[in-house]
Amino acid sequence: MSRTFLDFERPIGELMGKIDELRYLSDTSDIDITQDITRLEEESEKLTDRIFSKLDAWEKTHLSRHPDRPYSLDYLEHTFSDFQELHGDRNFGDDAAIVAGLAKLGGRDVMVIAQEKGRGTKAKVHRNFGMPRPEGYRKALRLMKLAEKFKIPIICLIDTQGAYPGKGAEERGQAEAIARNLKEMVTLKVPVVVVVIGEGGSGGALAIGVGNRVLMMEYATYSVISPEGCASILWKDASKANLAAEALKITPNEILELGLIDEIIPEPRGGAHRDPGKAAELLKIHILKHLKELEGQTEEQLVEDRYNKFITMGVVLAQEDEV
Repeated sequence: MSRTFLDFERPIGELMGKIDELRYLSDTSDIDITQDITRLEEESEKLTDRIFSKLDAWEKTHLSRHPDRPYSLDYLEHTFSDFQELHGDRNFGDDAAIVAGLAKLGGRDVMVIAQEKGRGTKAKVHRNFGMPRPEGYRKALRLMKLAEKFKIPIICLIDTQGAYPGKGAEERGQAEAIARNLKEMVTLKVPVVVVVIGEGGSGGALAIGVGNRVLMMEYATYSVISPEGCASILWKDASKANLAAEALKITPNEILELGLIDEIIPEPRGGAHRDPGKAAELLKIHILKHLKELEGQTEEQLVEDRYNKFITMGVVLAQEDEV
C-alpha cells in the first residue's frame, strides 16, 4: 500500500498513522484493541470517501501523477502474463519510453503497446520520463502491423505528459511519426482497446490512442495539453494551472459526457496507488469485457467502427432556427 500522501490526502494519512500505531501496540502487548482498530479503519474509509467525492480537476490531475500510482510495467506484471518485450523501429533505434510486446490476457494472445514513465531517478531518465521519441511511435506502429498480420488484438496503455519535444526528436520527424500512427491505426483490421491509466497528454497520447474502445481509469486525465502548459499560454502564468484544469475538461466523467471515451474503469478506494493489485484486476476485467464484445466483428466492421468513432468527435449539430 502506498504511504505517500498528497496535500488533500493528509487527514487520511494521519488517521492511517494512528491505525499503524495501534496495530504495533496490539502486536507487542497483551492489550486487546481490536475494536479500536476496526473503528478507526471504518472512520478512515468514510473520510476517504468524503474527501474523494469532492475532488476538483486539479486535485485529480495530481492523482493521475501520483508517484506511487501503478505504471505500465506494474500492469504488465500483474494484469498480463507471459510478456515478451520486442524492441526497435527497424529504422533508427529503440525507445524505452514505449514498452511493447506479446503477452497473454485471460488466455488470449494480445499485443501490448504501453508508455512507461519509470520509477526512481535512473529509470525515469532511461524512460525519458514517459515522453516518447519518433522511434518509439514507429516501434509501436511496427508491432501493431505485426499484430494485424497474425490477427492478434492490440491493447494500448497510455501514460504520458506528451511526446518528447527535443531537437533530436523533431529532426527525426516527431510530428510525422505521430500523424502516421493516427492514420494507420484507423485502418487496423484487429480489435484495438486503449486505456488511459494515468496522464493522457496531447498528441503524445493520441499517437497510440485510436481504438475501437477507449477507456480511462477513474483518476486518470486526458487532455490536448497539460494544465500548466495551458495556463502558460492563456495567462502567461503556470501557477494558474488549477483554473486551466477546470476549463480543459480533463477528468473521466467530463470526457465520458463529451462522448470521447467509452467507459470509466473504477479504482480501489483512495485510488489505484492504495491497492495496485485490485487496480490490476479491475483493469483486466474491463479490457476482457471489451475484447469479448469486439470479437464478433468482421475486419471491415472493426475499421468502420473505429473510423466512425473518431470522425464524429467534435461535431456540433446546429438547431433548426440557427441554420
